[in-house]
Amino acid sequence: MITLTINGLQTSVEKGTTLLEAASSLGFPIPTLCHMEGLSPYGACRLCMVEIGEGPRAKLVSSCTYPAQEGLKVRTASSRVLRARNMVIELLLASCPQSKTIQDIAAAHNIRRQRFRQEYEDCILCGLCVRMCEEQMMAKAIGFRGRGQNRTVGTPFDIKSDVCRLCGGCIYVCPTCQLRCTYTEPEKAICGGCANLAPPCVEKDQFDDMMCYMTPCVACEIEKD
Repeated sequence: MITLTINGLQTSVEKGTTLLEAASSLGFPIPTLCHMEGLSPYGACRLCMVEIGEGPRAKLVSSCTYPAQEGLKVRTASSRVLRARNMVIELLLASCPQSKTIQDIAAAHNIRRQRFRQEYEDCILCGLCVRMCEEQMMAKAIGFRGRGQNRTVGTPFDIKSDVCRLCGGCIYVCPTCQLRCTYTEPEKAICGGCANLAPPCVEKDQFDDMMCYMTPCVACEIEKD
């Protein structure tokens, strides 16, 4: 067993457990987009970043791919983590503002706008469809092609695959296939209709290193009573 500390709480997990799994076992919520139970970890979306270590040597890592280590100190919602996480959400909104999944994540994290050039992509390269096709459907009909900004997902040479069974698994897991808003103006990319209007506790000074993770937001007040 490996003993580590997450948000000040000590826990023991089996060797090979990821930080995401360890944090989830304690009830600490970490948002994910490219992670799905039953599929291999990929670490593409970077939403699940957590902070490990202390002082100037502390760093951000993707919790879905980083294994638990003996004596490791982890913070799942420090100020540094939240700034990085919010930046990632804004970038995702800039790429696919019409995605219901991304909009729900943005609303849950109190993101009201995004500051980047608006795009209207239909893929964020999360790799869910590729892993679903290969690992669950055992087909390998689709995969990644190209590099950098030319990287895409599809069949080899854009030729219809002979091994694709039209099962729909790729569509089922795709976060950008679930559309909600149809705004085409950058300043209206987030409709706010599903937004959580309650201010997050992270704005308070006492939560500089870790925000309140209790749900609902007033759960701490209920506990006092």
